[in-house]
Amino acid sequence: DLGSATDILCHMMPFYSYDIPHTCGPDPKICCQFDFKRLPGGRYGCPWGVPPEAISPGNVQSRAQMLLDQYRKKSKLFRTKVLLAPLGDDFRFSEYTEWDLQCRNYEQLFSYMNSQPHLKVKIQFGTLSDYFDALEKAVAAEKKSSQSVFPALSGDFFTYADRDDHYWSGYFTSRPFYKRMDRIMESRIRAAEILYQLALKQAQKYKINKFLSSPHYTTLTEARRNLGLFQHHDAITGTAKDWVVVDYGTRLFQSLNSLEKIIGDSAFLLILKDKKLYQSDPSKAFLEMDTKQSSQDSLPQKIIIQLSAQEPRYLVVYNPFEQERHSVVSIRVNSATVKVLSDSGKPVEVQVSAVWNDMRTISQAAYEVSFLAHIPPLGLKVFKILESQSSSSHLADYVLYNNDGLAENGIFHVKNMVDAGDAITIENPFLAIWFDRSGLMEKVRRKEDSRQHELKVQFLWYGTTNKRDKSGAYLFLPDGQGQPYVSLRPPFVRVTRGRIYSDVTCFLEHVTHKVRLYNIQGIEGQSMEVSNIVNIRNVHNREIVMRISSKINNQNRYYTDLNGYQIQPRRTMSKLPLQANVYPMCTMAYIQDAEHRLTLLSAQSLGASSMASGQIEVFMDRRLMQDDNRGLGQGVHDNKITANLFRILLEKRSAVNMLLCGSKSPCDSVSQMAFFFPPFKQNPIMPLKALQSSARSNHFSVCMEYRCSHFQMGKGYSDEAALILHRKGFDCQFSSRGIGLPCSTTQGKMSVLKLFNKFAVESLVPSSLSLMHSPPDAQNMSEVSLSPMEISTFRIRLRWT
Repeated sequence: DLGSATDILCHMMPFYSYDIPHTCGPDPKICCQFDFKRLPGGRYGCPWGVPPEAISPGNVQSRAQMLLDQYRKKSKLFRTKVLLAPLGDDFRFSEYTEWDLQCRNYEQLFSYMNSQPHLKVKIQFGTLSDYFDALEKAVAAEKKSSQSVFPALSGDFFTYADRDDHYWSGYFTSRPFYKRMDRIMESRIRAAEILYQLALKQAQKYKINKFLSSPHYTTLTEARRNLGLFQHHDAITGTAKDWVVVDYGTRLFQSLNSLEKIIGDSAFLLILKDKKLYQSDPSKAFLEMDTKQSSQDSLPQKIIIQLSAQEPRYLVVYNPFEQERHSVVSIRVNSATVKVLSDSGKPVEVQVSAVWNDMRTISQAAYEVSFLAHIPPLGLKVFKILESQSSSSHLADYVLYNNDGLAENGIFHVKNMVDAGDAITIENPFLAIWFDRSGLMEKVRRKEDSRQHELKVQFLWYGTTNKRDKSGAYLFLPDGQGQPYVSLRPPFVRVTRGRIYSDVTCFLEHVTHKVRLYNIQGIEGQSMEVSNIVNIRNVHNREIVMRISSKINNQNRYYTDLNGYQIQPRRTMSKLPLQANVYPMCTMAYIQDAEHRLTLLSAQSLGASSMASGQIEVFMDRRLMQDDNRGLGQGVHDNKITANLFRILLEKRSAVNMLLCGSKSPCDSVSQMAFFFPPFKQNPIMPLKALQSSARSNHFSVCMEYRCSHFQMGKGYSDEAALILHRKGFDCQFSSRGIGLPCSTTQGKMSVLKLFNKFAVESLVPSSLSLMHSPPDAQNMSEVSLSPMEISTFRIRLRWT
């Protein structure tokens, strides 16, 4: 935004804290004397040793002058004569007595000040609206505009420090298990909202009362509220007490389970040819997700689908993204002789891989089946799975390194490498990757230009300082540079090679690290998937980091996203402490030079940095044994086994003058390729398995192919839904080969009437993002026009045709 249309006038608190001792002026010893909850005889006192005095006619003059002196000193920091002095703190005004004490004493001070013309002050209680109204009136009195009086800041306020070297960069990573759970919840809610809205329209048309009378809408509303609750500044941040974290986690977990029921019932109704056959049993679902999470603090586990030759099983796969997808679907079954048929009845190429009970033992009761699914935007497709001796599946091969022995191999070919000197390699049509004998990536070759690139992955530990103030839930106070993760012996490494995917997994004591390549066309084949299962429950005062090192000359500059939307340039500054150079990464971070860009895409919010040229560091978990004195009152030691998921994307770019990259320029715009990855992590392909086999198998059909964005329901069974559109802005200096999306656009213009298949758009009216307000001149529209990066919300009324 190069203009001022979206500028927000905001107030900056100039001192250490927002509590009463730090908001009346620069001297907390004086300000604390005007917090009347701390009067002698109460539960709280002033740590500076001078208590408040109750205001009386005998002391009101001296006390008013003392307070006013602080106000005047504070006012010198601002550009008008209007001053805001907040009066409160966390957990305040919970008792009538405090309201009385503060009000009674301040009213006496205000009355005295306002009655003394020579003091030249007008003081009153007020709201934030009162303050900003007075501010605008003061600016208008000077016959100036707000833009000319107040400075404009572009960017954000990260990374914040309240004093000394106490930078609040720890909470970017604290409790990463729940940061990942939050992202899964977002994805599940979005899928449920869209499917429920579409199914509701069909249920209304065909008068399917069992669906219309279901509690799904109430359940969906509760799930939204639970997700909204988790956005609290002590929830998603990981800065709540242990028992509060359990409560947040339980709410998310319960909503995840209830959303599964909504998704299953809605998808079932949508794929039925004969809608009258729809039945819903509140106690069970006809379709269920292919993963189960047993508790709020455990990782989801794949369900094993029981196959037979007589009765085929059905798998419904949903694409919640607004672009068509070529994605790999992986499920677990009880037989290696498996056949997968597409919706047209044709056999699909299948890779059968081992399911490992532990890092060395192959399960004899379960097998992983992987196949490629091509699914239209917001589409559902049905696959038939059956046990068949005529299966054309391909078994994966395995090579083990640094291995002490192996149990029964079963049907798989497993090779044990003892003294092999060759590097470990895997490849697909786009990339070849080399690993060292510890299973860590060393270099990559992009087959497009046959150039090799150093791309090293390593793990590090950060400790905490030996000073009195140490790292905690909020603060990152390291004891120096990160130290390499050292294994006492070479880690066990397992290499998988197959038709659909290949991967390398290394088993460190605290991390199970996997790099996977998919042998498919399109954007999922052009990146490296990285998953880390992290378990640091046995360490003390340590933080574990994954570092990716390259030869990219990024000149101390790197980029992170803000909430998945804008990209913010960052600079690593040597004059600042190490912890000041850590920034939040919600969905991506990247570094670049004139020739290449290296992007790390993340399925969870974490802290990230670039401590040296060519490096990206991402913090994966932190375990800290003490409080950092920011209000939590405990350390962070309730760590879980946590699954972190990433994609690494290496792209060639057109020649760019890097001197221009400090200003707003294409240097801080996302490539097309990267832009379509966050939704892949945010909105993964969702397999749902049918719990019954033959009873309704002949009624499945593909009936959906919609292009749209995020639906949300209105109250009850409103005829309207919400259509939220976001026009993405991206950098066209990168190749979009193989992703099916040209860089040319319609300049943001779109006919809504052409958006939906099998729906007629009866009305489309602009609305606020919250759907609470519509412009006074709002009219029905047929065409939408959006600028890059803009979001527009509409109330839409659809009719099933």
